Amino acid sequence: MDIKVGDVLRLKKEHPCGSREWQVLRIGADFRLKCTGCGHQIMIPRRQAEKNIREILPGSKE
Repeated sequence: MDIKVGDVLRLKKEHPCGSREWQVLRIGADFRLKCTGCGHQIMIPRRQAEKNIREILPGSKE
């Protein structure tokens, strides 16, 4: 998968705040994701993140 820092991932399950979209903050063996709804940050293994992705929305070009 071609995922870059800054991209927004739309996942299968929604966060308790109701948002399904997560911004990628860090890539490696683990992903650090930030919920676009409430700002909560999580780290999850790459394998789990890639399994739960529905759509990759390109991030802003800063």
